[in-house]
Amino acid sequence: MTTPFPFTAVVGQDDLRLALLLNAVSPAVGGVLVRGEKGTAKSTAVRALSALLPEVAVVPGCRFSCDPSSPDPACPDGPHETGPGAQRPARMVELPVGASEDRLVGALDIERALAEGVKAFEPGLLADAHRGILYVDEVNLLHDHLVDLLLDAAAMGASYVEREGVSVRHAAKFLLVGTMNPEEGELRPQLLDRFGLTVEVAASREPDQRVEVVRRRLAYDDDPDGFTVRWADEESAVRQQIVAARKLLPSVRLGDGALRQIAATCAAFEVDGMRADIVMARTATALAAWAGRTDVLAEDVRQAALLALPHRRRRNPFDAPGLDENKLDETLEEFAEQGQGQGPEDDDPDPDGGPDGSGGGGGQQPPESDSDGPEGDDAGAQPEAGEGGEPQPSGTGSGEQQPVRASEPFRTKVLSVPGLGEGAAGRRSRARTEHGRTTGARRPQGALTKLHLAATIQAAAPHQLARGRAGRGLVVRRDDLRQATREGREGNLVLFVVDASGSMAARQRMSAVKGAVLSLLLDAYQRRDKVGLVTFRGSAADVALPPTSSVDAAAVRLESLPTGGRTPIAAGLLKAHDVLRVERLRDPARRALVVLVTDGRATGGPEPVALAGRAARLFAADGVASVVVDCESGPVRLGLAGQLAGELEGTAVTLDELRADSIVGLVKDVQRRAA
Repeated sequence: MTTPFPFTAVVGQDDLRLALLLNAVSPAVGGVLVRGEKGTAKSTAVRALSALLPEVAVVPGCRFSCDPSSPDPACPDGPHETGPGAQRPARMVELPVGASEDRLVGALDIERALAEGVKAFEPGLLADAHRGILYVDEVNLLHDHLVDLLLDAAAMGASYVEREGVSVRHAAKFLLVGTMNPEEGELRPQLLDRFGLTVEVAASREPDQRVEVVRRRLAYDDDPDGFTVRWADEESAVRQQIVAARKLLPSVRLGDGALRQIAATCAAFEVDGMRADIVMARTATALAAWAGRTDVLAEDVRQAALLALPHRRRRNPFDAPGLDENKLDETLEEFAEQGQGQGPEDDDPDPDGGPDGSGGGGGQQPPESDSDGPEGDDAGAQPEAGEGGEPQPSGTGSGEQQPVRASEPFRTKVLSVPGLGEGAAGRRSRARTEHGRTTGARRPQGALTKLHLAATIQAAAPHQLARGRAGRGLVVRRDDLRQATREGREGNLVLFVVDASGSMAARQRMSAVKGAVLSLLLDAYQRRDKVGLVTFRGSAADVALPPTSSVDAAAVRLESLPTGGRTPIAAGLLKAHDVLRVERLRDPARRALVVLVTDGRATGGPEPVALAGRAARLFAADGVASVVVDCESGPVRLGLAGQLAGELEGTAVTLDELRADSIVGLVKDVQRRAA
């Protein structure tokens, strides 16, 4: 087994370490969600935590880690008698993003259940994680059906496995810890709320601290055991402090003054429900115990708010996470002053000791917005003469116009790709999936997971006489078993290829286009899709937004999208074709829809219109669904966008249909006609 990196050797990341330690002191806090860029020791710190947790007492031989002092009466390995039990280290169980449902909740042998009448159950990861840590790296990429199972287990403290009327139930109480990179997509609100605390982590910009990170990592890689020995004393000290804090925790008093501050803070930041109040109370109590105190102070409440509220106060995916610390301090100070008038009944030991902005130690700062400007690789494009008689707008000296703001996002209609796919589980287009309505039956390939009972009985019935059936039971053999085939929904890739040339800026069309793309991103956030954006202008094309589900990153990139220059349609189509080629290698089952937004008047280079037509035929050859939104206007219309649609084997629509409140309905209509 690989020696884990010592927890105390992690450089910096005070918020992360504090949040993990508070959960070690009080598992009732509810776990931690760690958000941040790659390479910031998220996984290293989480894996190191398990070595600091105290040992747990378990019933010997129980696969479900029952507590010997109060064993689960419904344990599949029970019943157990109370007794001293055996000690073992606390477990940290990792849930892979691509795990199957059976791997998570366990597998019930349907064949033996039907043929022999026994419950042969193989425990899953939820059983292994009981009374320990369940760690999910890249938790935002977890499939929806696994998220649903996690939500059920976290809410009920138990896991239920049911297969055609045969069920098994076992306890599943665990500390949920997840890590994620927000650039790869956001987390479902229901699962987000299940994490007690959240922290934002980022790499240090201090050279000395970065040098120390490298020095320690190299030393650990050269000699893991020796490095761990050198940090043994620090690890032991933290382990003892956790044990001491756990013993002190029941004695910590949460006075009425602190409770009023907690309630006022949650109300001021308009968090949903009451879970935030409860988590803040538990966190503040754990902070006091960790500090060796028996009273909760205002500084504990402040720190608890910084850890427990940022992921609960968000109302829109475009909002940045974090808290307004000035507002937090004002709220705490106001209710600390009100608490002074409560007389001796106020249990707050320090009513005048409101936070001064420097206390709280590990509070996170709201992340700064991504202010990266346009890429500028074609910023030197020269302004062209008016296309089709349209005057070019004046702008910067390079021909690049100031970015226009997107129109207000709107609720979209459902987009769907024609046909039946086999992509990743989602909520958009029809697909063959493991979950959904049953559409038929087939012989199982590998282990049976979804039994089609009627088809199984129909297959076994003709052979009962030959098999010597004597009693009431049906004689079932493996060849009789049938797997149910199901139809559900998949996620898709909607790739916008947008003309960002000077002619588009002249009519302010980019505002409507941006609004439509942002609206689709909001819809993709809910339907588990990917959305990408390719723009072309000047003499080249750029991938303004790589295929992603992150609406936060998309909003920033689209807001700064520049316009101006010539119209290299062929370059845009070739860039889009390359993006789809790479995405097919990454995820071959995910189907795509290309939306080309242009007036079709290709300029720049020899025979630009013919070159655009040849590029369009690449999509037709690959069978990619497409639609062309014709932005041509004015008294003279050449119909070049319609020609492009013909080369794409897609459909063209007029500029009048390119309204921020109708573009997605337009795409749906085109898809319906194509089906």
